[in-house]
Amino acid sequence: MNSYLASLLPEALLVDLPEIDTQHEEIFDRIETLKTACFESSYVPIDEFHSLLELFEQHFATEERLAEEAALDFVEHTKVHRDTLRILRKALGEVISGAHDAHSFLRYSEYWFERHISDDDKLFVAALRADRHRRSHKRRPAADAFSSAQA
Repeated sequence: MNSYLASLLPEALLVDLPEIDTQHEEIFDRIETLKTACFESSYVPIDEFHSLLELFEQHFATEERLAEEAALDFVEHTKVHRDTLRILRKALGEVISGAHDAHSFLRYSEYWFERHISDDDKLFVAALRADRHRRSHKRRPAADAFSSAQA
């Protein structure tokens, strides 16, 4: 496991792309910090909950940027991101209004994120790697391609 990651990101959820793994870790850290802040308390640090949603937005934007740079079809994955942000914003509104408790919101967020990494992000990173591998073979200098024939 890479040294830049703390223990909150389970090894099984590593995608082995440092930019993404670091963001995943930051989101898990924020969720854990919020759980601790709310534990056995009615206090809900609303700004920190909004900050969590901003981390999700930033992370999704990073994935979308990487997909665009690689010219990958990312329409369905982007739709999942948009739907999730809509659901999380609605759920946070219900926490703020008192209709739901903060711990339920955080447990849901954490479970959803774990599943998303396992089911979606790992496939996305595999597609990125395949694209990078394909591109690296296409960009070999012509001299390298013919060097064995000249020997």
